Amino acid sequence: MDPTQKTPLQHNSTLFISPHVTRKVDVFVTPPNPHNNLFETPGSLLSLFFNPENVTGEAPNQLEHPSLGATEEPLSRAEKLRLWRHDAFMQHQYETAEYIGDKILSLTNDPNDAFWLAQVHFNRGDYLRAYNLLTSKPEYEQSLACRYLCGYSLVKLERWDDALDVLGETNPFRDQPYKARTVERGTRLEASMCYLRGLIYASQTNFERAKEAYQEAVMVDVKCYEAFNELINNDFMTPAEQWEFINQLNYADAEDNDELVKLLYTTKLSKYMNLEKFEEAETILKDEYRLGDNTDVLLSRVNNFYVRCNYDECCALCEKLLNDDPYNFNILAVYISCLYELGGRNKLFLRAHQLADNHPAHPLTWFAIGTYYLSIGKVLEARKFFGKANMLNPNICHGWIGFAHTFAIEKEHEQAVSAYAFAARLFPGNHFPNLFLGMQHVAMKSFNLAEEYLLASYEICNTDPLLLNELGVVHYHKKSWHQAEACFREALGAAKYINSDSKSWISIHVNLGHVYRMVGDYHKAMDCFTQALKLSPRNDSNIFTSIGFVHLKLRDEHKAIEFLHEALAVNPSDTIAADLLKRALESNSLKSNAFMQSMNQNSPDLSQSVNIMKAWMDRKMDHPITSISENILDTPLIGQSRFHVHRRDPNSEHDVNELAEQLRRGEDSSGEEIMEIESE
Repeated sequence: MDPTQKTPLQHNSTLFISPHVTRKVDVFVTPPNPHNNLFETPGSLLSLFFNPENVTGEAPNQLEHPSLGATEEPLSRAEKLRLWRHDAFMQHQYETAEYIGDKILSLTNDPNDAFWLAQVHFNRGDYLRAYNLLTSKPEYEQSLACRYLCGYSLVKLERWDDALDVLGETNPFRDQPYKARTVERGTRLEASMCYLRGLIYASQTNFERAKEAYQEAVMVDVKCYEAFNELINNDFMTPAEQWEFINQLNYADAEDNDELVKLLYTTKLSKYMNLEKFEEAETILKDEYRLGDNTDVLLSRVNNFYVRCNYDECCALCEKLLNDDPYNFNILAVYISCLYELGGRNKLFLRAHQLADNHPAHPLTWFAIGTYYLSIGKVLEARKFFGKANMLNPNICHGWIGFAHTFAIEKEHEQAVSAYAFAARLFPGNHFPNLFLGMQHVAMKSFNLAEEYLLASYEICNTDPLLLNELGVVHYHKKSWHQAEACFREALGAAKYINSDSKSWISIHVNLGHVYRMVGDYHKAMDCFTQALKLSPRNDSNIFTSIGFVHLKLRDEHKAIEFLHEALAVNPSDTIAADLLKRALESNSLKSNAFMQSMNQNSPDLSQSVNIMKAWMDRKMDHPITSISENILDTPLIGQSRFHVHRRDPNSEHDVNELAEQLRRGEDSSGEEIMEIESE
């Protein structure tokens, strides 16, 4: 196809029917003349339709305007009215635009004039009026621009089936060539219609068809950013599919901006893989295009920090961007999640109030309020506001996850499973709903179902340490020690790869230590528990208990007693530590008695020294070390505790006495009865 020729009608953008013209041949073609800007201000030196020296309506003089070619014709009466209508439309003077547009349509009966009058109705929110106008005559329905706007009006009216009848269930121009560039350099109407088709299928929860429609829209015209944004933000594609898809696009439609568009699109892709390509794209945009301070480029860096669990830097960059643009909802969505992770309740309270005052109808406002109530432990209130946010906009993934978390926190597992399952259906490319489904089934001891959901999540994203840890937990409970070890080691490697704070993954070290303990490799277990103790920001009784138990297994009662005392100092109600301490003291007492009997035969003075040491140990038991608050770490998503130890009932004296009696009879514990592995 000759690139100088106009492309077929179905590929044209609405620039093809722009009323701003300096025509040579076709009245509706906008030439690439810099003196005929679509958005010129009336009365400027370049304006051809509002010149104080040309009040008679005559054509401009060739000598006074040398930029006009000799073959250019003067504007007709209808064309002058179109310019009036369009200028009023651009200045949001819709009454004027509607009044003049109606007169133009009566004069010309042209489908293009019907389109622009319907645009006025559409922008005023009169969608039914726009639809009735565009379907009032058969010639209007034959216009592709009218057909597109008619379909969009039906989408706004939520008449999905009628909109599909107008747009078609599939792209009717699929077999037409679309590789050639549009003369007008706008977005092809064919691509825009594919985007609308995707919106309709998504609203009907037919996400597979919606994904296909959005992909086709971007394939038809890479400039259809709306469709690309829906694909990425709503997780219609897995991270691997995103990176594969971006390499299939035809960037020639962007002409000289082809590299720029590809770099910008690259920065929006998932940060779970190909991190080096994202950093390369960001560097080029900063150095060569001087877009280092652009909000969208910095927002991609914000998402990168969040995915890598680097909440401090993520929050700092969000606050920097919000100082310049305080109501950028794309930034606010990440910022609210960051504040929850960092425990910034005061900032979260203030931001939620600001949103409620200025944007009471926006779904993110109610998501922020729900997140605040969740952070202060008011679960019922949080559930109510998450539900309201989801009703206003069902396409907020964190809103559905937060809603489901409110059930999980109260251990209402069936309701939590239903909410997570609905989120998994809404966001097929997001691995978190299936991950949390697996975690709920772990809590319900349904390990086969848990493994099924976790593997479904693993197929979407195989680099999340939280997911790998949960898979390890399932294998641990199924006594698949080698598979559990592989999962935990892979989780530690993934945490290191995403460069997250190592303190966030303490429980993975602890869980790996329990695996080594179960297979009898106590020295490796001790290394894991010691590493977890070094990383712990505040002392955790479970880690001390684990170390004490391993020392007990290694027959080092003195060390075991020391660490178990530390565990009880941190958490006096830790019945596991109390059980183990009784065992350690009894074992140590038996050894001491045997040692004393042996020494009494040789040296009474040494026996007296041993008695003094025993009395000192008794006094130490009566005066434990200073208590340190319990360590609690949150997951990268809302409301999940990183440390979850299944403990015995502290009020159950029968269990403690029974265990003590077993220990007196010499019965050894399996270890599984003493301590269970930690699920995230």
